[in-house]
Amino acid sequence: MSDPTARALRLLSLLQTHRHWSGPDLAERLGVSARTVRRDVDRLRSLGYPVEAAPGLDGGYQLAAGAHLPPLVVDDDEAVALAIGLRAAAGASIEGIEDTTLRVMAKLEQILPDHVRRRVDALNSNIESLRWTPTTVVPPSSLGLLAQACRDREEVRFGYTRRDGEASARLVQPLQLVSVGQRWYLVAWDVRRADWRTFRIDRMEEPRLAGVRFPTRELPGDTPAEFVADGLRRASAAHEATVVLTGPEERLGAMPHWYGAVVLEEVDGRRRLRLKSDSIDWLAANIAIFSTSFDLQLVEVPPEVLTMLRTGAARLDGATGDAAPSGLSAG
Repeated sequence: MSDPTARALRLLSLLQTHRHWSGPDLAERLGVSARTVRRDVDRLRSLGYPVEAAPGLDGGYQLAAGAHLPPLVVDDDEAVALAIGLRAAAGASIEGIEDTTLRVMAKLEQILPDHVRRRVDALNSNIESLRWTPTTVVPPSSLGLLAQACRDREEVRFGYTRRDGEASARLVQPLQLVSVGQRWYLVAWDVRRADWRTFRIDRMEEPRLAGVRFPTRELPGDTPAEFVADGLRRASAAHEATVVLTGPEERLGAMPHWYGAVVLEEVDGRRRLRLKSDSIDWLAANIAIFSTSFDLQLVEVPPEVLTMLRTGAARLDGATGDAAPSGLSAG
């Protein structure tokens, strides 16, 4: 590769895709001598790229973190992936994230080659996302601080308000952030309670680093995501219902794990579930959805849910002229 500019860009691309390169490997990839590689590395450094070099047989080059963000080199597919990722990020329940992603998208489009810009424009103009408006958002500063604390194993202090309104001061040893739909959770060891806990980040007040490092602590049994999911399933709710679903085993086995659903009994062709929610509407809607795919028996259901289901069945009967859906019976 004889063009110095093209060669420098190719070198930068290689350094961005691999943690460590030996001098001979880079020279072979670029088709130049080791001396030319050293000159190209010096050129990248002069442009602000922090390329570190280690001497010796095991030495080589790697791109280190720097004080400034120099221009990135991405190929066509990577640019499209960036655009898709930014669109997805715009719907996250993070304060100010939509404006931030729009600014980044505008900067990205300004520097894209014409043929890549057309691909990105096609995506933006022909994809429409259905987004739910988040009821709560979390500050990006809180996410950044907690992620840093997880990485560096540093204790964090914050005020916390439980769902029942009780407020308390917490000191925790963070393990992992977990995203569930539009909510963010922190899995951490609660120092004062000497146990693992899950904290909703939108209920935290003024999280701050405590300045104390802690040794790595293993979460017993579950991954952080499984720990959060189990906590959500076991959490108390204002309304509960118990139902039995009967149908082909392959369909029951593929049944999605609905939020708040706990399998109480599981035999061939039959599942006994407990559904929990703070919303009567949610319970009724999901029971109705189950009835479209399985034979359904209602075992323990709040009276309000029964009323909503019967009203809905009557409306469907009037709309279709057919009998009400079968399998909907109180047990």
